[in-house]
Amino acid sequence: MHTTLISTSELGAHLTDPGFVVIDVRHDLSNLEWGEAEYRRGHIPGARFAGLERDLSAPKTGANGRHPLPTPEASAEFFGRLGIDATKQVVAYDQGSTMYAARCWWMLRWLGHAAVAVLDGGMAAWTREGRAVTAEVPVVAPARFTVRDVESTVDVNAVAGSLEARSLFLVDARGRERFRGDNEPLDPVAGHIPGAVNRPYTQNFKTDGTYRAASELRAEFRELLGAHPNSEVVHYCGSGVSACHNVLAMEYAGLGRTRLYPGSWSEWCADRRRPMAQGDS
Repeated sequence: MHTTLISTSELGAHLTDPGFVVIDVRHDLSNLEWGEAEYRRGHIPGARFAGLERDLSAPKTGANGRHPLPTPEASAEFFGRLGIDATKQVVAYDQGSTMYAARCWWMLRWLGHAAVAVLDGGMAAWTREGRAVTAEVPVVAPARFTVRDVESTVDVNAVAGSLEARSLFLVDARGRERFRGDNEPLDPVAGHIPGAVNRPYTQNFKTDGTYRAASELRAEFRELLGAHPNSEVVHYCGSGVSACHNVLAMEYAGLGRTRLYPGSWSEWCADRRRPMAQGDS
């Protein structure tokens, strides 16, 4: 069973395996139609498409962030339509950074489906190696996706209530410029949640998009977290997407499971009365 990452060679050996479900999660925040258009032009054989905006997010209200987390029931219904049941090994991939694939991975793990992994290096690695690509959209038989256990997350009220006592250790996955508040291309306010530390998700992978060695990631996260136990660690980002990359990286590094604040900065800054910070700390 693959629960964090899977290599291109390992997936290639299982392309015709009926026990595998492959999900294409390619996306572009600046061009919302790009991912599905790319999927229809060519994808890993057998892959089904999952849209970040349509399938892996709930409707926006203006106060709940840019990619609100769907209900467990809605998510289970969608994953069932992809043909996922308790017997399936799921593999998610995107264009290469694995940020969007990590969101899909996290959602399945959130609902208790352990057999899900991210394709290391994504579509970029797959095509770079000259592996098979097709434009044929598979006919998928729906399955019954059963929610085994809904993992706890951290909501905006819990984050707000933790600030004075610093009872949660908040890890921001955005780039340093956005964390510091130097610029903000996506949200109406620049900055970060007071007390958070910055760990850009891009530090988890190499220039070719594949993950760095687990031992390197383990050492860096241990230095970042210090004595804070996993129960205090909460990941966030702009909208609950790239933060999943840090959750995955920690688990891949052997550091165990940590929690997500799905609403993230886009939800936090929607209410200007909430405290906000700028600068490096």
